[in-house]
Amino acid sequence: MSSTTEILVLYYSRYGATAELARQVATGVEKAGASARVRTVAPVSTNIGEDRPAVPEDGPPYAELRDLEECAGLVMGSPTRFGNMAAPLKYFLDGTSGLWASGGLVDRPFGVFTSTATQHGGQETTLLSMALPLIHQGMLWVGVPYTVPELNSTTSGGTPYGASHVAGTQGDQAVTRDEQRIATALGERVARIALRLDAAPGAPA
Repeated sequence: MSSTTEILVLYYSRYGATAELARQVATGVEKAGASARVRTVAPVSTNIGEDRPAVPEDGPPYAELRDLEECAGLVMGSPTRFGNMAAPLKYFLDGTSGLWASGGLVDRPFGVFTSTATQHGGQETTLLSMALPLIHQGMLWVGVPYTVPELNSTTSGGTPYGASHVAGTQGDQAVTRDEQRIATALGERVARIALRLDAAPGAPA
């Protein structure tokens, strides 16, 4: 792990809404005094053996296992796919068994965020689907407490399980101010907890 406390902001985004939430999360991470390492994952294809570029054409680079190893916490986001995380993110997580075997992520905090087309499009189940493999890794789930005022006032996305956004069936609804603030609060809280854990007696150097 680097001397600077870094939080990995890892996401997959198809049309840009989840990427916007990731930017808000990264803002919160930086606000807490940590550094945000923003990464994405490559799309997957049903065509076996189809080649994918080694680096994305634009935006943040693709995540590698070392990004998880080197960061003190994780905030992960995905659009919903029938109430579940998107396949590209699941594919990446399926390759982390080595970290599970070594206990490399134990006691590190994580948060999750998502975007759905409709208000009842599976936001909470998608957040749960992302949390499950991270709980198996021994990580500590950080949600959004109701002391974040926007969690009470939002009429679109936002849950105690994590930040969220309602994009609309055409994907044309912008991330609202409440959704932005909830995502920022999530990033800030994960980073704040990671900083406290890093400073705790007996924390790894």
